[in-house]
Amino acid sequence: MDFSALGPLIVGAYLLGSISFAVIVSHLYGLPDPRTFGSKNPGATNMLRGGNKQAALLTLFGDTAKGMLAVWVALQIVPAGSGQDAVLSLVALAAFLGHIFPLFFGFQGGKGVATAAGLLFMLCWPVGLASLCAWVGVFWFTRVSSMGALAATLTGPIVGYILLGITSIWLSMVAMAILLLWRHRSNIQKLMTGEEAAFKPRPK
Repeated sequence: MDFSALGPLIVGAYLLGSISFAVIVSHLYGLPDPRTFGSKNPGATNMLRGGNKQAALLTLFGDTAKGMLAVWVALQIVPAGSGQDAVLSLVALAAFLGHIFPLFFGFQGGKGVATAAGLLFMLCWPVGLASLCAWVGVFWFTRVSSMGALAATLTGPIVGYILLGITSIWLSMVAMAILLLWRHRSNIQKLMTGEEAAFKPRPK
């Protein structure tokens, strides 16, 4: 295949990932910068803690959609066959790195859960679905967002290995999982000490 489009695709994916919807939506709604309150994480969960459900949903949609769009564009440009999976893997990682280290926002990005979800659905939708179910299930019972995120993070590579084996797509899933765990290191520490914040119990 012709790799001449690889550079622009990777750069474009990184720039797309660098769009921080939490910061943009907060500005549009006249809300404080999410990097200044709560967990200081520009993501949907912190936006929800800020009290605006609509802003949180828009952030969730935007962060998920940009991951999906990055891979979708690559699929339209790179023909199926030898080399496509490797390109998709690199594009996915570029978009993910753009989210956690955004060029447009001083490299202060989110933790990457929603963007990773969008990427997984496009790379291998059963893996994306399994990770989503893990997040929903664990959060439903624990009411702790980071617990759901960690469950989804570990589910992706496990299900990916079962379905795909050791491939470039699977390796990109492992790389994203490692970065997600690293981004959640403070949450993991708080979980171990019992200090991690939980959402209110479900109404009975």
